[in-house]
Parts: sequence; C-alpha cells; structure tokens
Amino acid sequence: MAASLRAIGAALAAALALAACAPAYDPTAAAAAEKARGRIDNVLAHIPPQCYTKTDGAANPCWVCHTAKNQLNAADDWQLQAQYQLNPLGRVNHWSNLYVDRRAAIAAQADADILRYVREDNYAPLRTALGRLPAAKRPRWMPDLDLARGFADDGFARDGSGWRAFRYKPFPGTFWPTNGAADDVMIRLPAAFREDARGAASLAVYRINLAIVEAAVALPDTRGDGELDLPTEALDERVAGFDLDGDGRVAEATRIAALPAHYAGAAAAIAVKRYAYPPGTEFMHGVYYLDPDAPDQRARRLKELRYARKIFQLDDAHLALKYEEDARELQNGGWPYFGGDAFSGIFSEYGWQLQAYIEQADGRLRLQTREEQMFCMGCHSGIGVTVDGSFSLPRKVPGAPGWGYASLAALTDWPQAGSDEPEYLRYLRRARGGDEYRANAEMLARFFPDGRLDEARVRAASVAALILPSRERALALDKAYRALVREQRFTLGRDALPTPAVNVHRRIDGAETGLREADGHVYQDGRLWLDASAAR
Repeated sequence: MAASLRAIGAALAAALALAACAPAYDPTAAAAAEKARGRIDNVLAHIPPQCYTKTDGAANPCWVCHTAKNQLNAADDWQLQAQYQLNPLGRVNHWSNLYVDRRAAIAAQADADILRYVREDNYAPLRTALGRLPAAKRPRWMPDLDLARGFADDGFARDGSGWRAFRYKPFPGTFWPTNGAADDVMIRLPAAFREDARGAASLAVYRINLAIVEAAVALPDTRGDGELDLPTEALDERVAGFDLDGDGRVAEATRIAALPAHYAGAAAAIAVKRYAYPPGTEFMHGVYYLDPDAPDQRARRLKELRYARKIFQLDDAHLALKYEEDARELQNGGWPYFGGDAFSGIFSEYGWQLQAYIEQADGRLRLQTREEQMFCMGCHSGIGVTVDGSFSLPRKVPGAPGWGYASLAALTDWPQAGSDEPEYLRYLRRARGGDEYRANAEMLARFFPDGRLDEARVRAASVAALILPSRERALALDKAYRALVREQRFTLGRDALPTPAVNVHRRIDGAETGLREADGHVYQDGRLWLDASAAR
C-alpha cells in the first residue's frame, strides 16, 4: 500500500512539474496574428449562411428575420424573402463548411470521450489566462462573472457582479438545441441603474430599472404607449418615487401599466425610450455543447461566449436615416461599415459593440478574430425583426417567472404578437423543416411523416419535446463540431452538420429566391415579440 501511495505521489508530482513548465496559453494570439496580417478574407462575413438556403419555391425559413417595419426598426426587409439582394462578391457562398462530410470524424470519436470533453470547464481557465495578460494585450471585454458560483433563484449572479440571468423562448431555427447548441443569457445595466439616489447599491432600485427596460423592449408594437400591461416581480415603488402600476399610489407594484419618463435611483436623469435599451446595457450569451444527461441538454463546455454592449443611442431622425442609408447600400451592392477590431470589439453604426470568444484547437477559449466577430454582426445590425439589435429580452418569459437561469421548463409555444397560432408550429409549416437548411433529419422524421407536417403532433408536444434532440443526435452534433474546432476554419462557417448540406446554394445566379408573394409564400407578419397574454 505504501509503495502504491509513493508511486501515485511521484506521478502526481511529475504531472504538476510538467504543468508548471508548460507555457500559459495566450487567448489573444489568433486575434493578434490576424491583426498583424492586416486583412481579412471575407469582407461579407456578416451575411449568414442561412441566406443561401434553397427554397424550392415553397420552403421559407427567411420570414422570421426579414419582415415588415416594426416601430423604430425601419429595415422593412421582407422583400429579401423573395430576392437575393447580393453583390457579385456575395453571390458566392463562402460558408463551405456546410458541405464537409463529417461522418468519418463522428464515427472516430467514442461516446465516452465526447461526453468527457463536453463536461469539462473551459470558462474558468479563460478568465485565469486573461488575468495573466499585461494590460496592453487585454481585450476590452474580459468576462467578470464567476459562473461557478451560479445564480440565485431570481436570476441574480451570486458573485455580486450585477449580471442577471433570464429565461427566454429560443428564436426559431438555428437557435434550437436540436440544431447544435444550448445557451444561456444574462443582462446587466450600468452602475447608476443599480444604485439609489444617494449612490448606494440598491437591489430594489435595480429590480425596478430592469422591469422598466423589459417593459420598454418586450411589449409588442401592437400595444400603444397607453395600453402597456407587463406583469413584474414585486417592486417597491417607494424607492423609485413614482407609480408604475397606475393605481394612483406609490406602494408595491406587480405590473407596469405605463412607462415612466425616466429611470429610478441614480439613473433618474436618464430618459426611458420605448423599443430601446439605455446606453451601457450589456448582454452575455453563452453557447454550449449538448449533454444529453444535463438539464435542457446544456453541457458545461462553451462553444462560444458572446458579449454585446450598447455604446450609444441614435435619436429617431438619425436612426431612420441610417436605415435609409443601409437600404441604398444594399441596392447599390455595398455593405455596412463595422468599426473596431478584435481587441476593442467591433461596433455597428446602430450603437452596439460586439465581442466574443471561441474554442481553439485544444478546446480552450480564445478571443475571436475580427472576421470571426463580424459573423455576429449580420443578425444584430440592420435586419427587420430585431428590437434595438437584440433577440433575447423581447422574448423573455414575462414577470417574475422569467427571472432565473435559462430553462425550457417554463416555456409554452406562445404565438408571435399578432398571430393566432403557436410560433414553432408556424415556423415548421413555413420552413418545411426543423432548420433553415431542411437538414435536420430527426425533426423531419418526427414531425413530417410522409413529407407532410403533422400539426396535431406539434401542438401536443412541449417546447422541450419540440426542440431538444435525441441522445444519438446530440452526440453526433457534438462530435461534428469538435472536428470543426480541431480544424480551426471558422471563417468558412460554424455549422458542423452530421451530413453535408443539400438545400444550400454554393453560388447564387439570378435575383429570385423562388418564393413569390402571389403564391402565398412571402410574409410580412414576422415579429420577435410573443403574445404575452398567452404567457400568464
């Protein structure tokens, strides 16, 4: 026994000595190398691969993103369902990873190995590595959330960082776990929104300001400013000094009936603007591997860690002009301007700074290059469905049940605002598949027997049953993506499909998608907002 213990001790000492000699990894090395090179390969990296989908004249997954004007969002880009408005560069599909056959790479990986991999933590090592960097090499955003300490039942991070997790309904298509990843989302407002009028930290004030932000962005444009009605957690109106629920008293409120003119506490000088976040608002979005044995199949290992910060607010006139300018650019074959670099984060002319981390070949997280960060800009700047560039908070479960760590259990397939049928049902019918590429064979087999949508089965299924994959598919998706990580060719796409894509153009010739309004396959009714009345 003593000999065995000595042997174990010697092996452990050797391992520790080897680890001590190993150089600490630099999570900014890839971004620095790209910056030194001074160029990127794909200047149209903001055009997502979904925009190259073959429609066959009837399959329309495009309507959820490209839709008619909604209040401050004047993109009004529903015509993109019917026309490929791409310049000559954009007509070639650069996302060639869609066509890679990964079946051999999937078969070469054992289930036990991929499960071990996805259950490892790559977030804490990233924070440690970033903390070791000299100040001159540090990215603008370095994650400050202690993820291991987790969140209280009401969503507040236990580390006191000000981050608050919330539950939202995943956007149809790519963001469903059955198509490759689970996620979580956190929001944080600037320090002034978390303090009372004297500048002291106040959770009561913070709750009120978060509720006001939710009311500003999550209530649909089908309700006028005088018709707001958002259920909230219990709010102490006395710390704000104004009436939120419209009962004529300043006491306790559990709903917001009208937006106040300004925020509460130390943020009292900041005006409330409907359909807009206050400058300084931050979002953190974790994109995770799948673990079929974990809640919502959310593995511990991150594929990506994404960050967004509102850095300025355009007034209504300049916002409208910006949308007009982008429309002209699109018509003339140009593309949007994105400032910044990998280290500062890139920013749009709509007021948002984005930055993100992704796995390097050994699975540790690294700063994304500028070109890799551009990938996120296409969806967060200038498309018709977003509310102030965002997707998640407008789809939050209303009120107190929506504050807490991400969970599909709290969700129902609520309709979109203005609709009379479940959102996911409508998506499946219009897209004619469970993803934009009609490549999700499992969804097709489950809900499209004999090639026709089984509406009764969709209506009877829970949200989890609709959008979570089988164990077999979850592991296949993990293995396919891990193979892509080893290749480090994210500039050719992040979709690692179990089999090569068939319903995606390699090149676009001609302007028509094949979808025609006259045939009833083009829609102007897509809305990010959900019917909140169905959520109560």
